[in-house]
Amino acid sequence: MLDFAIVVWFVLTAVSAAYVAWDSVTNNPELRVMKWGWLLVTLYTGPIGAAVYVLSCQEPMKATHADFVRPLWKQAVGSTIHCLAGDATGIILAAAVSSALGLVMWHDLIAEYTIGFAFGLLVFQALFMREMLGGSYAKAVRVSFMPEWLSMNAVMAGMIPVMVVLMSRDMAAMHPGSPRFWAVMSLATLAGAVMAYPVNVWLVAVGLKHGMGTSNVLGKGGHAPSAESLPAQHPAGHVAVAALPRYTRPQLAAVSLVSLLALGGGVLVGGLGGFLTMAPSAAVAPMAGQPHSGM
Repeated sequence: MLDFAIVVWFVLTAVSAAYVAWDSVTNNPELRVMKWGWLLVTLYTGPIGAAVYVLSCQEPMKATHADFVRPLWKQAVGSTIHCLAGDATGIILAAAVSSALGLVMWHDLIAEYTIGFAFGLLVFQALFMREMLGGSYAKAVRVSFMPEWLSMNAVMAGMIPVMVVLMSRDMAAMHPGSPRFWAVMSLATLAGAVMAYPVNVWLVAVGLKHGMGTSNVLGKGGHAPSAESLPAQHPAGHVAVAALPRYTRPQLAAVSLVSLLALGGGVLVGGLGGFLTMAPSAAVAPMAGQPHSGM
């Protein structure tokens, strides 16, 4: 029954990803990187990702996208999707390679964190968004580092316990050749999204990350629609409010601490509910017709 449910989930995921790809290309004026982001996240999260796309990003009528995505909760959804597309891609790739190398689980987690963070920062954040920051890749890396790190901590805080606990109970799920591996990664990505969303709400609210917006607004050094409704000038009359920091150093330190505590909590839950010293070499991918344990 579990394997049948996984197959149904994969079929629904394929249909969902096809729909999101078609709509984002033909109807949605979002940035190109966000089109890829939504497609990747939908591949990882199936119909749930497609539903979130429809509710938060799909343009209801022509030329209404900027107004539609203006609310903070939708801006934060876009920020989360942007983060998750890069981070989860790196994490899943690292998990597949780690399995092939036979690394124990805690080594695997270190590799996933490192590769996921690097891919998210250097590709999905800095490379794809450098035009928003004047075209400088080095500046894009520097500006993106802190918000990407905070998001990555939250993503891994959600993904680690799901991966460790479920793979500890069904070692076939440690092998990329098994459908159960991809089912676990899908569930883990959903958990990572849930954990990352509150962090991204704060990051967008204080201006550390952009949210969703049309390509003509965000494509060439523009700002997120969430900032468009702000007064054009500081009360003093000279400095644009959007250019001013909307957070304090102690606030940033507090959010950093919370993200680290969440990450540590994810590792703790994984260690208590699973086996961090387990290695995929201890398990043999199930052969056709052979029974295997349930998750």
